[in-house]
Amino acid sequence: MFPRPTRPNQPAPPFDALAARRLRSALAMGPEHVAHGLRTSYGLPYVTADLVVAWERGQIPPTSPELGALAGVLWCSPGELLGRPRTLREHRIARGLAPEDVARAAGLELPAYLHMEDTVWRGNERQSVALAELLELSVPDFVTVTGREAKLAEMLRSAVTTRWQAYVRPVAKTVPLDRRLLEDSLQQLHQDYQGQMVASLNWGAGNSASESGDAGREFLDRIADHFWAAVQDNSE
Repeated sequence: MFPRPTRPNQPAPPFDALAARRLRSALAMGPEHVAHGLRTSYGLPYVTADLVVAWERGQIPPTSPELGALAGVLWCSPGELLGRPRTLREHRIARGLAPEDVARAAGLELPAYLHMEDTVWRGNERQSVALAELLELSVPDFVTVTGREAKLAEMLRSAVTTRWQAYVRPVAKTVPLDRRLLEDSLQQLHQDYQGQMVASLNWGAGNSASESGDAGREFLDRIADHFWAAVQDNSE
């Protein structure tokens, strides 16, 4: 038996174990057939049926090379074997792209791009647009992948607790949305937060300031989710 190679110091992609098992069953393949295909067609001599089963049970996630090979054996795209991607690397893997493909499309040297995958995206506006188009990122995914999520949440908390109008321009620099849509969404978010605070204070004679504060903190903790919901509402 060949030993499994040591993993590089990077997280494994988010693997959808149930999808892998479902796709294998649909092809009427056993774990041993999958293992055989990985050994003979993809140069992974250490893969056994037991390892395939461990992947499908969620005990061990496959590495990026193993995931790509498994997709080939199961006649599917790597994205069909992934959970919801969050990081830049995960979105790239979901699209079945090599780092060189993304670096070239964004106009970056490969080492610079790989460094951004491991740290924070620092591309300029043109490079960010190219990245979003190549990876087919939604606006929320674009904000997350480019490391702007925490900054956006901080601005949104300030917008709902003070004057939302003052945050239209700062938020617009972080989120690529139509200005009118952004204004409508920030106004709705502000109204939702203020309305909840008023309702918390007025609901029931026994309601305490502490309970009101808890409701407010819960809203602020999920401020990004509320914002994207408002964007969706105002887009329709």
